[in-house]
Amino acid sequence: MASLKSVVKDTAIYGLSSIVGRFLNYLLVPLYTSVLAAESGGYGVVTNIYAYTAICLVLLTFGMETTFFRFANKKGEQPLTVYSTTLILVATVGLCFVAAVLGFLPQIAGAMGYAAHPEYVGMMAVCIAIDAFQCIPFAWLRYQRRPIKFAALKLLFIGMNISLNLIYFLLLPDWFERWPDIIGLIYNPGVGVGYVFGLNLVCTAAITVLFRTELTGFRYVFDPQLARRMLSYSWPILVLGLAGILNQTADKILFPIVYGQGEEANVQLGIYGACAKVAMIMAMITQAFRYAYEPFVFAGARENEAESKAVYARAMKYFLIFTLLAFLCVMGWLDVLQYIIAADYREGLRVVPIVMAAEIMMGIYFNLSFWYKLIDRTIWGAWFSLAGCTVLIAVNVLLIPRMGYMACAWGGVAGYGTAMLLSYIVGQRKYPIRYPLGEMAVYVILATVLTGAMYFVPDTWPLALRLATKTILIGIFAAYLVWKDFPLHRLPVVDRWFTPKKKINPEK
Repeated sequence: MASLKSVVKDTAIYGLSSIVGRFLNYLLVPLYTSVLAAESGGYGVVTNIYAYTAICLVLLTFGMETTFFRFANKKGEQPLTVYSTTLILVATVGLCFVAAVLGFLPQIAGAMGYAAHPEYVGMMAVCIAIDAFQCIPFAWLRYQRRPIKFAALKLLFIGMNISLNLIYFLLLPDWFERWPDIIGLIYNPGVGVGYVFGLNLVCTAAITVLFRTELTGFRYVFDPQLARRMLSYSWPILVLGLAGILNQTADKILFPIVYGQGEEANVQLGIYGACAKVAMIMAMITQAFRYAYEPFVFAGARENEAESKAVYARAMKYFLIFTLLAFLCVMGWLDVLQYIIAADYREGLRVVPIVMAAEIMMGIYFNLSFWYKLIDRTIWGAWFSLAGCTVLIAVNVLLIPRMGYMACAWGGVAGYGTAMLLSYIVGQRKYPIRYPLGEMAVYVILATVLTGAMYFVPDTWPLALRLATKTILIGIFAAYLVWKDFPLHRLPVVDRWFTPKKKINPEK
């Protein structure tokens, strides 16, 4: 079986690009929250439309990423035929989607509450279709184990997007006041939040050109029989993905509807969306792990099953350990991380630990999901995710009127927790894996105790003293991790300083 070390290496590369990329993207949060004041509700519009975008992206990829990996690694299948068939399927669905949205743009924009700005919806529709198509060549790069190009393209998109946003939201407004006739050719202050969506579209389209190597040099083949088998495998994954993304976005879609009060709903949603961004370190880790782990699992599925299960169990344990460490780091340094968002949004920072806990549960659920993918019973994932989504929606509908955006945070915990538990219980019957539950529980308890201790650090202490105290608490977790699972004498480079020296027998 492929070594777990390859997963760690690829995850490090994917993780570096994801973490660096998300960190750079965080630069847009203070930018948007400063130029789009909380009371304007502008960031609420961004949060709401991107929630719809996430759902549409799942619909347009309809589970074909995972399906591609499954069929490309199946005996008797030709990977290039699988790849080209997948490209044609996703491109066709994307073109039909764009035609439908643009054909009924006024009606769709009105139903979403953006009748005055249908261009927001139109731009994002085209952007979503291109994004969905790009998912397949990105999957091809992962299949070929080419994380460097994968990471480079992801970072290039983010760099372009940030640069253009800085130009359009910081430089051009100032220049427009000085030279309106010249700058007015490329900038209109009345567009406002619309530039967020327009610039995203420009950058997404530009990246597509750089996939020339992955989209040319081979003969496109559409195999109808293969397509039917792939669609049969993928439709439960579509339901699974749709329910999963609803777990992430339903609160942002439901909030303006359930909360009511017009513009005030966008204000509150903007506060929640901005503060939830601080918690997205968990999403970065989960995404990086998924990029490396998914092709690894399907490639190893043809080898020794018992050995594979042992590796899956260890991977689950290490995933949990490092997400808990990341959780503690965010909580310990929240006094600094809060400056990512503008001051009038910070009242919502209490959602951060709750949202991070939900993301950890989502990551565990992802790890548990492979049992039904490997036995080609993806319908189970659809049921689990639908159950979790139902719980999440119920919590939001019942509690938003009473708790406001705090209900959104707790709804995520309830939804992911439900899906996670169901997947574990059924999975242990259908495809049993002996996870080290006792060892994992110790780490969860330790992280919980240390987080509780952080709350007792007085806010009246100087910032440096608060950070130092919380860093010591993080250090306790790290020390236990090193002592229990990562002894320093096993690590490269530093191992020579910590490896016990062998005693010399004088009689020899």
